[in-house]
Order: sequence, then C-alpha cells, then structure tokens
Amino acid sequence: MEKIQALTSENGVVIFTKSTCCLCYAVTILFQELRVNPVVYEIDQDPEGREMEKALQKQGSKSAPVPAVFIGGKPVGSTNEVMSLHLSGSLIPLLKPYQSLS
Repeated sequence: MEKIQALTSENGVVIFTKSTCCLCYAVTILFQELRVNPVVYEIDQDPEGREMEKALQKQGSKSAPVPAVFIGGKPVGSTNEVMSLHLSGSLIPLLKPYQSLS
C-alpha cells in the first residue's frame, strides 16, 4: 500500500500499531528506552486501517500484523521478531543511526 511505503521510506523507524494493543505499546516503549523516537502510526485511527492491516500482514510478519516495525525502510517484524533481535544483541546495531544522543 502506498501509505505504508511512503511512511517507511521517509522515516528511519516506523511502528504501525493499534491504540488498544498492549504489545504495540510495549514495543514502542522499548524503542523509546533505547533512545529512538519512532514514528508511531495507529492504523485503527485511519479510515484505510483494515486495508493497511492486510498489507502489513503480507509484508511478512510471522505473528500478528501489529506492531509492524520498519527500520531503515525494511520490515523487521512484530513483537516476537523485535524481542528476538533485542535479546540476541542485534537490535541496537540496527537502531544506532536513529538513536538520539541525549
């Protein structure tokens, strides 16, 4: 979908979420604690949210369609994939270019 493509290509870190999703919140907080300020896009607040959710599901998340994390324009996955990367020490190097210094 064009909206997803535009957001992910124009911003370093994007998390597609739903406002009522606790895992979405947890992933967003993790990124903030790692000094990254992602663009958080709540698809349930968008009239095209259902279509976006279907498009995100096709992007390759092995689990739920949200949170859908994109780093550097590339899909990383959902909660399971993000947490696996973090626990293995592979997430921080991906986020390094997007971390704030303060």
